[in-house]
Amino acid sequence: MVTFSELGIDSDIVEVLAEHGITEAFPIQAETIPLALRGQDIIGQAKTGTGKTLGFGLPLLQRLGANPEPGVKALVVTPTRELASQVHEDLKLAASHRGTTVVPIYGGKAYEEQVAQIKDGAQVIVGTPGRLLDLMNQRILSLKDVKEIVLDEADRMLDLGFLPDIERIFQAVPAVRHTMLFSATMPGPILNLARRFMSTPVHIRITDPNEGVLQSNIKHLVYRAHPLDKDEMIARILQAAGREKVVIFTRTKRTAAKLLEELKDRGFKAAAVHGDMDQTQRERSMSQFRDGKKDVLIATDVAARGIDVDDVSHVINHSIPEDEKTYLHRVGRTGRAGRTGIAVTFMDWEDQHRWTLIAKALELPASEPVETYSSSPHLFADLNIPEGTKGRLPGATTRGKDAPPKESGEGSPQRSSSRTRSRRRRRSGSAAEGSQAAAEHSAEQAESADTSANRSESDAGQGERKPRRRRRRRRNTASTAAESQPSADE
Repeated sequence: MVTFSELGIDSDIVEVLAEHGITEAFPIQAETIPLALRGQDIIGQAKTGTGKTLGFGLPLLQRLGANPEPGVKALVVTPTRELASQVHEDLKLAASHRGTTVVPIYGGKAYEEQVAQIKDGAQVIVGTPGRLLDLMNQRILSLKDVKEIVLDEADRMLDLGFLPDIERIFQAVPAVRHTMLFSATMPGPILNLARRFMSTPVHIRITDPNEGVLQSNIKHLVYRAHPLDKDEMIARILQAAGREKVVIFTRTKRTAAKLLEELKDRGFKAAAVHGDMDQTQRERSMSQFRDGKKDVLIATDVAARGIDVDDVSHVINHSIPEDEKTYLHRVGRTGRAGRTGIAVTFMDWEDQHRWTLIAKALELPASEPVETYSSSPHLFADLNIPEGTKGRLPGATTRGKDAPPKESGEGSPQRSSSRTRSRRRRRSGSAAEGSQAAAEHSAEQAESADTSANRSESDAGQGERKPRRRRRRRRNTASTAAESQPSADE
């Protein structure tokens, strides 16, 4: 493989990359960098995870010079916030020994900081179409001095309906500029866009003649799974031998949130990224995943293009994706930078037809997926799961019927064995009847036997019916008289 210095990259950038273990260029980088350094418009097409970011990022930074003038000189447009954040980090790293400021501009974050960075003279903007147009409409962001413009993951922009926004952005930049467009797939509308806004572009397509549509370094496994057994299957897969970081894709935000709580309860270090989280929470989850503080990331498709982490060994599809493009983008989170990876997909009973279409488009085996449970021997064999593995890590919390009985003093407070009352119980069943009976009796009658008093009160409350005679031990007459008198508290 060729080195970056051999491709003509300046020594300060080469040194920074070498400090982070990046010394040799991938094929897409080796093909695009020399042309881009000369100012040639480029359409770069390669499978995800093959290094397209540095393929356009390094020439962009070098063409701006070591100390560019303040003001926006280069623009990189991405379809999602997560991808914008990732591209920003890569370019910021490469430019760390230069006087070039790279800033991210996307929604979900406060305007003030982004506006301040633009006014301070940032030279490279990495952003999403919506926030870029918003700042342009407010006359805060001006693109009149842009010399370099890049569209990253252009096919995803098409899927999300951003093409009209992209056209407006192109109309705001100078007619004479250097343009690069990169994507994993290249549908017709994207090629039409390139013809309109690019000047005699060179189409570079990096493919392996021995590969099909999918990358050969990724192993694909598909199982017909029962919905109630998926969590247990995932928990056992997460204990496979040699497992590194894992990305789990779910179809809905609710499923992602529930799975996150389930895996945490089972003892796994998991984080999530989905639409119900604000941008700060999503960035925190991504940062923890990249730094290794969390080794399981649960995501909806919104994050499929923004997860650029080399040491992802497994991708798990909790359910069948919508189409073959979504499948490609999901499984592309593993097998990056020349590594190998495993993609596991769970198919529900009703998704057989959809999977047949996806398998045909991706040239996967058309055979019906095997019915699989968490205890199936072939699941353990396919994924190298140690025999006897259960779905809960040792020392993890337990719930429901597995929960140990709580000792006294733990959990909810124990009910006292003796009950205290703040009110006295009245003998006639209500306060009104008791007061009336006390008013009708004279002091001499109040000092009489307790039995006679009870009979009088019962007769007043129940008419002519005689209560059953009960033997009572005679109490002290003084205390009886005191009880008969209404107290001030009552």
